Amino acid sequence: MAQAARHNPAPRHNAVASLFASDGKPHPLEDSLGVVALVLGVLALVAAGFNNLHLLSSWAGLVGILIGAYGMFISVTTRERFIVILGIGASAVGFYIGMAHGGLFGGVLGG
Repeated sequence: MAQAARHNPAPRHNAVASLFASDGKPHPLEDSLGVVALVLGVLALVAAGFNNLHLLSSWAGLVGILIGAYGMFISVTTRERFIVILGIGASAVGFYIGMAHGGLFGGVLGG
């Protein structure tokens, strides 16, 4: 006799949360790395708007890119990757504009 197959999908408390956090487990390290990369990216972008803050912009962007890259390496869910990609993108734009305005050591090292 054929048995009826039952598909029991996860309960839909919040459709967006269940879409992005696919495994339902907490990931505090991955979430923290994503938020830090995003904050550094916003800092790098804001500082890139000023010519005299190129040191802050370039260093915050570089650190944000590196932290975001590690966060992407260990990320588990789509939600984590989404936050990390936003942080890496903002950090990269701030880093490149900071490099164009004077770079990581521009004006600090005599030469």
